[in-house]
Amino acid sequence: MHHSLREKIIDVCTKKIAKKGENVGVSFYAFFANKNDDPELLMEAATWWIHTHQLDHFEKARKIITMVEAGR
Repeated sequence: MHHSLREKIIDVCTKKIAKKGENVGVSFYAFFANKNDDPELLMEAATWWIHTHQLDHFEKARKIITMVEAGR
């Protein structure tokens, strides 16, 4: 996973946790604008989320941070 995507995921999840609490869920769409302005990065996130880790549509933000920080 690109370093920039890792940073973005951690940043977005951290902000969501701060705003909505430890149990907030996120989907990989949370890391992108409502328009498809970077299809390659979106596909990288989708592949990591859906294909590689077979995650549910919504997962706990804390779990995603832990996975990304561990380099999974």
